[in-house]
Amino acid sequence: MTTETTKEIPEAAAVPPPGAAPAKKVPHGHRRLLTRRDRLTLGLMAGLPTVLHIALVWVTALASIALAFTTWDGIGFDSIQWVGLQNFRELFEQNPQFWPAVQHNVVWFVVLIVIPTPLGLFLAVQLDKKIRFSRVYQTAFFLPVVLSMAVIGFVWQLIYNPDTGLINSVIGANEPGKYIDWIGDPDLNLWAILVAASWRHTGYMMILYLAGLKGVDPSLREASALDGAGEWQTFKNVIFPTLRPTNTVVLVVTIIEALRAFDLVFVFNKGAEGTELLSILVTNNIIGESSRIGYGSAIAVVLLLISLVVIIPYLVATFRKERRA
Repeated sequence: MTTETTKEIPEAAAVPPPGAAPAKKVPHGHRRLLTRRDRLTLGLMAGLPTVLHIALVWVTALASIALAFTTWDGIGFDSIQWVGLQNFRELFEQNPQFWPAVQHNVVWFVVLIVIPTPLGLFLAVQLDKKIRFSRVYQTAFFLPVVLSMAVIGFVWQLIYNPDTGLINSVIGANEPGKYIDWIGDPDLNLWAILVAASWRHTGYMMILYLAGLKGVDPSLREASALDGAGEWQTFKNVIFPTLRPTNTVVLVVTIIEALRAFDLVFVFNKGAEGTELLSILVTNNIIGESSRIGYGSAIAVVLLLISLVVIIPYLVATFRKERRA
């Protein structure tokens, strides 16, 4: 009797009382998590940046490629005329500034990869030893990276000032007849600008290598120490080979930095008197007095192709590594 009563209780509880609204059934495997307002907000947050990115990056890039085969002064779309490869022929054969600009971009890359990159690696290795005040040192070395290139240009203009600059004052070249014009001299200005660029690039490389060193397995250091290897042997034979992914990132970043160099040079002397760069030529032809937008777009396309030669192999290697993983 007791057993039958207990079996009937759930059945009775399942029956709703008279006049009560029937309970809504919740479908299994499907729950409505986002309201209409949530979907609208999410669509705006994701859609608006996407539209701006497509409009400001992809549309402008494709338009620049198309304009590279035309002549246009920027006044009215009806003045656009198709000229085919004429802009590129003029660029390669008749422009006296093009090949010096390419050479300067190459010099820019070589200097950045030879001087600030090893220096940044050295600083990262020292800071990775957990010395005292390492956070302070990291902040001090990374501070130039936080500053914009324009601000760095203004700071180094004060340092290179022939009359009151720090360098000339220290070496005694701030007197009449002994001035050293670091910015106006075509034999010195490019190297002077590269010193300022290297000052900033060193902190950038330091952070990249420091992040790579944090990912090194500590057991590798311990095993090397047990084998009797010294500090230099451990770094050369154990630590540095594990930094191969970081080295790839550093190489790509340095190439991109060398190709997109613009702000620092423009602040110093607008790319004149021996500091020509491809980015400077693009700017001077598009927004300069001549307004040769088609010709400037052709230079931009050349710069884009050089960048893709570097970026595409890096992306292919990265995707292959992710597939293998």
